[in-house]
Amino acid sequence: MKYEHLVQVNDPDNPMLSVLGREELWFGLLCRAEDPRAFLPGLERCVIVEREDMVLVRDLHFGGAVIRDRVELVPQQAISFHTEANAQHVGGSLTIRIEEPESGVFFLRFAYATGLDDDPSSEDARYVEFVKSAYRESDIDTLRVIRMLSESITPQ
Repeated sequence: MKYEHLVQVNDPDNPMLSVLGREELWFGLLCRAEDPRAFLPGLERCVIVEREDMVLVRDLHFGGAVIRDRVELVPQQAISFHTEANAQHVGGSLTIRIEEPESGVFFLRFAYATGLDDDPSSEDARYVEFVKSAYRESDIDTLRVIRMLSESITPQ
């Protein structure tokens, strides 16, 4: 299954929301790479097992399940997570890209590729819409966590 969608970062019609720029978004994405517990419900522990220039290899501990992924960073632009398949997880990838179609107008583009078969006649088809909905909610929550992180380090 491939699935992609946008989450609008700033809402000019909602003055109650603080405005986030590229730096705040990038900082939040780095936090998701280094310590994703606030972003992934049920994650108990994240161990970085390898660190290169713009790449992290992590073991994510969800109870008895351990999922290994590789995180690739493109500074100030994008972050990609490539999850290895194992007995507990089918594997897949997620890329989160910061987009700025107009100066100061930001979106986060979430692009997923999973092992689910989204052919309408497949066994997985009945789960696809549920998974897409869960991804959307998780991605909206990602922006909420980034906003909280930004507000916690920015003097009011």
